[in-house]
Amino acid sequence: MAILFPESEFTLIDSIGKKITVVNAVAEGIGLKNVTGIHGRAEKLKEKFHFVVSRAVTQMPEFLRWLKGKFEKEQFNPKHNGILYLKGGDLAEELAGLKCEIFSLKNYFDEEFYDTKKVVYLSKGNFNS
Repeated sequence: MAILFPESEFTLIDSIGKKITVVNAVAEGIGLKNVTGIHGRAEKLKEKFHFVVSRAVTQMPEFLRWLKGKFEKEQFNPKHNGILYLKGGDLAEELAGLKCEIFSLKNYFDEEFYDTKKVVYLSKGNFNS
């Protein structure tokens, strides 16, 4: 994403230091100036963001607790600030009571791997952010 959107800033966080070491080395190696890699945990960050993009690292209710207070107020995108979360499987129970949009990746990719994968978009205004 940092390559496709050089005008945007990306903060990448992971609790596994080796992953962040690689991310930082690749970003530096290809000259990306818009990537910051942080070895740590999302719930410990003090920074605020317009969007959080993640793969499914935990159940959505727990993830929302981690992100409390982490969103910028300023908005300048057609979609309101919020979460884009890659998930697979049956999401009905996990997302019950949340107003979100679900995009099925099988509509965009032919590979079998994507048959059950979805991107869940949740606007910060639709949860206690």
